[in-house]
Amino acid sequence: MKKLGIFLLGVVPVLVLLSFSAMNPPKVEAVPSYARQTGLACSGCKLLGYVDRADETKTVKADGGKKRAALDLLASLPLSVMLDTSFTSTKSPIPTTQNGSFELPQDISLFLSGAWTTHMGSFIQVTYSTQDDHFTMDNTDIRYARITKLGGKELVFGIDLNNGPTVEDLWNTAPAWSYPWIASDWAPTPNASPLINGGLAQDAAGIGVYGMWNNHLYMDAALYRSAHVGAAQPFTGGDTNIRGLAPYWRLAWQQLTGKTQYEFGTYGMHVRSTPGAITGPDGSTLSPQDSFTDWAVDTQIDRTLFRTDVLSFRATFIHENNDLLGTLAAEGAAQGSHHLNTVMANAEYHIGNKYTGTFGWFNTTGTSDLGLYPSGAVSGNFNGDPRGSGYIANVTYWPWQNLMLGAQYTGYTRFNGAANNYDSFGRNANSNNTIYLDAKVIF
Repeated sequence: MKKLGIFLLGVVPVLVLLSFSAMNPPKVEAVPSYARQTGLACSGCKLLGYVDRADETKTVKADGGKKRAALDLLASLPLSVMLDTSFTSTKSPIPTTQNGSFELPQDISLFLSGAWTTHMGSFIQVTYSTQDDHFTMDNTDIRYARITKLGGKELVFGIDLNNGPTVEDLWNTAPAWSYPWIASDWAPTPNASPLINGGLAQDAAGIGVYGMWNNHLYMDAALYRSAHVGAAQPFTGGDTNIRGLAPYWRLAWQQLTGKTQYEFGTYGMHVRSTPGAITGPDGSTLSPQDSFTDWAVDTQIDRTLFRTDVLSFRATFIHENNDLLGTLAAEGAAQGSHHLNTVMANAEYHIGNKYTGTFGWFNTTGTSDLGLYPSGAVSGNFNGDPRGSGYIANVTYWPWQNLMLGAQYTGYTRFNGAANNYDSFGRNANSNNTIYLDAKVIF
């Protein structure tokens, strides 16, 4: 389900909503429920707790402007629906399977996106997946926000509750909302990635505080615990079981200069985990444990061209150090200490509200480990090398507001450590090159 939350492409409403929060965006539309609430093009809803409204007298105000009813969720239910159908084909078929699969639907999502009260709102996504044949929680973000003054400048601050690190972020550089916006639910992907890059998506619960000062300086701090979706309470374990509390931090600066908006920032997380179980049979804390420290730097640059066209550049570098003593003790790794470096970058051109073209590049390097990255057909590494690299090209067309048509090509120059025969079963990296066609209906 990691990619189901990244559900819209290019200028699609939600992603622009996230990308241009607290900025001066081009004219785009919002998620249908949010568009109905605001009657406006994209607004800085996330920062303000999803409570912006078309009637300015009903917007959150620092001076205690016009008040609304304590709860108005039932008066205008902020509900939206998305149906996603797709076609996926890899350059070489996966052995014993049919290539060129058509899914109708690939998934169906329900969204509760908009204001609950004057100062509180949500982006909640529940998704049905054809592959899993059930509904489950997808990206979830619930916020309480206020506006005040600090040093004579406006300060927007609030409390945030979400189900995965970086879901709360405002920019499209953070992993939860990063490119590619759409993806196949079965095409092979490299098996090495930093934990913060989706490793805890929809598998954690976090609460934090955030603030944007003078529309420039953004700060966010949160604490996370494991929250395995579909697991009975109390938890008996999963792949990653957070010990204690896992801190997450975010610091960013944004600047508008003429028609160009710049963002430069950093984010990171520290996690202690016991793999496979929570406690020992006698209730004692399991030892040894795994430890992950991820930190990243990112930038996003958006420039308005002509009337409504926008050229965007985004880049993220993530570094992870880990000590997998728990995994080593369970014979899931050949050594304890590892590192990973991941670079993701993309450039996107929006032509008004109807067309986008995006080209992205990615590269991962790190410590080889035959225990952690074992051999195996298609998904394995014959040499335990985590390296992977490639590119993603995408075009999107919106014939009207509620229909998106997308075509995407993913090419691999290295996959699970090698360009040729990476799995020791004769499969090459470019065998996993993928054509993906996608159509989304949103209302």
